[in-house]
Amino acid sequence: MLQDPILFTFFMIFTGAAVIAAVALFARQSLLVAYVLLGILLGPSVFGIVSNPEVIKQTAHIGIIFLLFLLGLSLNPVELMQMVRKTTLVTISSSLIFALAGFTVSLLFGIPVIEAILVGVVMSFSSTIIGLKLLPTSILHHQRTGEVVISILLLQDLLAMVLLVLVKGAGESSGAADMEWLEPLLLLLKLPLFVLFTWLMTKFLLIPLMRRFDKIREFIFLVAIGWCLGMAQLASWLGLSAEIGAFIGGVSLASAPVALFVSESLKPLRDFFLILFFFSLGARMDLGMSTPVIVPALVLCAVTLLLKPPVFRWLLLRIGESEERSASIGIRLGQMSEFSLLISVVAMDSGSISHETGYLIQFATLFTFIASSWWVVQRLPTPIATRDELRLD
Repeated sequence: MLQDPILFTFFMIFTGAAVIAAVALFARQSLLVAYVLLGILLGPSVFGIVSNPEVIKQTAHIGIIFLLFLLGLSLNPVELMQMVRKTTLVTISSSLIFALAGFTVSLLFGIPVIEAILVGVVMSFSSTIIGLKLLPTSILHHQRTGEVVISILLLQDLLAMVLLVLVKGAGESSGAADMEWLEPLLLLLKLPLFVLFTWLMTKFLLIPLMRRFDKIREFIFLVAIGWCLGMAQLASWLGLSAEIGAFIGGVSLASAPVALFVSESLKPLRDFFLILFFFSLGARMDLGMSTPVIVPALVLCAVTLLLKPPVFRWLLLRIGESEERSASIGIRLGQMSEFSLLISVVAMDSGSISHETGYLIQFATLFTFIASSWWVVQRLPTPIATRDELRLD
């Protein structure tokens, strides 16, 4: 262990994940919840076996990048834009409702107005990882469900990235902060340029190259990974976020003849990193901070779980979706987001919010992760459903 701490850490994570996953499956519980609980047990707050979860967090971030890349690979760009236009009103309306609810709950617990506004805004986002990880795509009905879920999550993630820029700017000096407020406008200018670049590169370089050597599967696999991580890094350099870069890179390849092979090949790699992601969520929980925030966090969690499904259901019915699909999407989007966690950390580091408010957001988010993923796995078709009739790829 002393000679190779990284090997020991990975041994504990994946051996522990295998054991706790077996227990979770026998108990008919969500595997995602099991990974979070494993992180809590092995993290600094309980046994302290994995004492530096920040390293795991950085590694796990790659899982999110691969998840968004594979998501983009399965989408037709034309159909995606049509769906985004259709769900814009749903996304904006629901975000306002959820933000108002979170703001009200925060004020009731004595949180300052500015911090309460941030709590309300982060409550409006839903989890891209949980929404997509638990989404079957093998049946036409669920492909349509996936299109709606993806379009809503995409718009939410764009709003979350703008909020991240504003939160970072809030902690700077007054002159620098003034410049930071221009960043959202610059993002709007950079995004279409980035999309144009990926489209040109894909059309005139990537697709011809893949067609030329399409029989050499190892080459296709390597090119796909390089393209995914390359676009993620380029987007990060431009300030757009690695996740959006990977997603756009995936969409640009969606029409390529090898898209299906790339998608199937990268799924095991994605799952490897996503296990690390959910483990890192649990490992970073400081149980010592739970006492002052546990009650407001539970209330915020309950409001989120009770409010989001019916609101999404009602709004989706208004734009013509079926009753069954609207209810299903509402349940799938019934939690807070990994962006909520990220924004709370950035806000605490910049001094925009107190540590107590930051931990309130983090505990409420993790509570919704656990409760929402359990509910989805128990009630809806997913790739890891607890009942055979609900288990779909």
